[in-house]
Amino acid sequence: MNVLSPDQIFNYQRDGFLILRGAFPSDRIERAASEAGQAVRRTELISTDNIRCRWQDHVQTGHCQFDAFDPILDLSTACAELATDAGLLTALGSLYGEEACLFKDKLIFKPPGSKGYGLHQDYIAWPSFPRSFLTVVIPLDPCDVENGATEVFPGYHQRGALSPQDGDYHELPLETVDVSTGVKLALGPGDIAVFSGFVPHRSAPNHSDRWRRQLYFSYNALSDGGHQRSAHYREFHVWLKAKYAQYGRNSVFFR
Repeated sequence: MNVLSPDQIFNYQRDGFLILRGAFPSDRIERAASEAGQAVRRTELISTDNIRCRWQDHVQTGHCQFDAFDPILDLSTACAELATDAGLLTALGSLYGEEACLFKDKLIFKPPGSKGYGLHQDYIAWPSFPRSFLTVVIPLDPCDVENGATEVFPGYHQRGALSPQDGDYHELPLETVDVSTGVKLALGPGDIAVFSGFVPHRSAPNHSDRWRRQLYFSYNALSDGGHQRSAHYREFHVWLKAKYAQYGRNSVFFR
């Protein structure tokens, strides 16, 4: 990865997403995958009271199962090195026309049977949330239709926020997009995809017997809040604890 070409920048601005094949060498992805395997075996972290953890229902049994760590960088040196890779930051700087700043990081494991995510945009209308938000997807395993590849809908990012801007997460009605235009991000280890925080996207259930582990690193332009990852997670944890409290869950923690 390096400075992107004018055509790549134009395509991203038009479609709201971009795929870069062979962006990282296999040894770096293998090391990140190994450390991801070590992290998921840390049983002291896997708790429904730990707000680092995300959960998804099994699509057939309805059983709640572990799905993601958010954040992940403090659990894996290899993942942190990918998130701050100079070539990646240079490529993102080409899209922004200025420095890209890491904002958020998570690892979605998506084990077999995981339900997936409904149609949504990543942008959340908090006063501090950057409108320049974009996400880089880095697969640690082959990602395809069978195991629930992320599906993006090109062009809709140009319409901005498509749900109420009230600071909450909202799924979008399917009629918001022309579902026939969806592009499934079939990626191999080493490939990456970049998409805007305003791109509607979803993912189908994992119907395979394989995990679909993907890193999701999100960034903002320097002029849109600067380096604010630590501030974001402080705010995010306050928000999460308030949401849990609405359901009587007052003993949650971050570990």
